[in-house]
Amino acid sequence: MAILIGIHPVVEALRANRPLDRILIAKGAGGARIQEVVDLARESSTPVRFENREALQRLAGTSTHQGVIALGAATKYAEYEESTEDARLVVVLDGVEDPHNLGAIIRTAHAAGASSILIPERRAAGLTETVAKAAAGALEHLPVARVTNINRTLENLKKRGFWIYGIDERGTEDHDRVDWNMPAAIVLGAEGKGLHQQVREHCDVLVRIPMAGKIASLNVSVAAGIVLFAWKSKTSASQTAR
Repeated sequence: MAILIGIHPVVEALRANRPLDRILIAKGAGGARIQEVVDLARESSTPVRFENREALQRLAGTSTHQGVIALGAATKYAEYEESTEDARLVVVLDGVEDPHNLGAIIRTAHAAGASSILIPERRAAGLTETVAKAAAGALEHLPVARVTNINRTLENLKKRGFWIYGIDERGTEDHDRVDWNMPAAIVLGAEGKGLHQQVREHCDVLVRIPMAGKIASLNVSVAAGIVLFAWKSKTSASQTAR
């Protein structure tokens, strides 16, 4: 992941519309130049987080960071409206934090025929170099958009006719028996946490993957692969039968 250290490099990157995953600003830092960073970040929808100076120093490897660090993104994020327009399947990630998992899901979603992936701006992995490597080229073909709030995004998708399918071990529908309605949004939760309660409540159908062993759940990228290809198989068969 590219790291930009200091006010001037970050300001210039923002002015040049360089894709940035997020900007870290030291707590207590202020002044006109810091405000300029915040304003430019807001204009470009780049998330800003306020962290302790010690955290910035550890990340930068120096104390001369001027209270500002930017983490570069591997690619530019797509626009939400464009990435979901005319989509048959959208994959929504409710806070996946491991970049290897995010990359693997992007790769699998592209292979299964998804139209785009939606991720939250905060408390989730962004499009870093690690994600790009794990995606094995799929980032060049599958749009990934950031959204401010997952619950509001699901409400918006519903208004646009999407059916929302949440993957949850407490689901009532087996993944290989679901009758998928189109367009569809498949929602996957964070590692070890699953779907947040409010996100779960926004789902039309909760889908489970039946387990034969004593482990209750799977790694999120593995679960994504199973469900996405179940969707692909079922919808492909349905189209062939018509």
